[in-house]
Amino acid sequence: MASKVYKSAKEALEGLTFDGMTVMAGGFGLCGIPENLILAIRESGARNLTFVSNNGGTADFGLGLLMETGQITGMISSFLGGNKLYERLVLEGAIKLELVPQGTLMERMRCGGAGLPAFYTRTGAGTLVEEGKEVREFDGKRYLLERALRADLAIIKGWQGDWHGNVVYRKTARNANPVMATAAEVVIAEVEHLVEPGRLDPDAVHTPGIYVDRILQGVGYEKRIEVRTVMPVTAHGETLVKHVPALEGKLVEP
Repeated sequence: MASKVYKSAKEALEGLTFDGMTVMAGGFGLCGIPENLILAIRESGARNLTFVSNNGGTADFGLGLLMETGQITGMISSFLGGNKLYERLVLEGAIKLELVPQGTLMERMRCGGAGLPAFYTRTGAGTLVEEGKEVREFDGKRYLLERALRADLAIIKGWQGDWHGNVVYRKTARNANPVMATAAEVVIAEVEHLVEPGRLDPDAVHTPGIYVDRILQGVGYEKRIEVRTVMPVTAHGETLVKHVPALEGKLVEP
């Protein structure tokens, strides 16, 4: 059996990137994103890419780095967030955006991984989300038909992994990574700690190695956060919500 372990993200992507491909990228905001693989795709020069991801990162980090170079021309996502570059490119028509309700996005990928072509959901019925979609009534309620999603490549981020491609995620950094690992033709996982087979507790494995084609140990993780929200309480007991930029800070997992 050929080894699944690669020395770097650049090596792991070798022979897989091409213009016009669709890529699923794990992460929620900047949490649990495949930092090394995103940089390697940027270096590959592949263009006209469509990404399936919860959001587009920030202007200078995550998928925003690929928007900055003009490599992303399509996004299937749920949230623009605080990425002003993403917003501007969508408004200018440089990025074609399919805005999908978050739960619907997860289920579309899950169906793609389970071999199901589509499913019905009430989410979005009677709104702009309904436009152009088949609508049926069940028990007197409107449901939209949503098509499954698959990709040419999924790039995911784990906490621990072994040489066979088994992956463990940590807390909220799990997010969409496991479901994406089931819904792409090729899956590359980058992990913070790569260990020998047998070192992982089988009951702790979230993504079995059968789904992972290539794996690498990432380096230099910044683990940025987008916005920190604090809620100070005044002397009168009133709660004031204040958003504090924290891009210069780093969220370090113990």
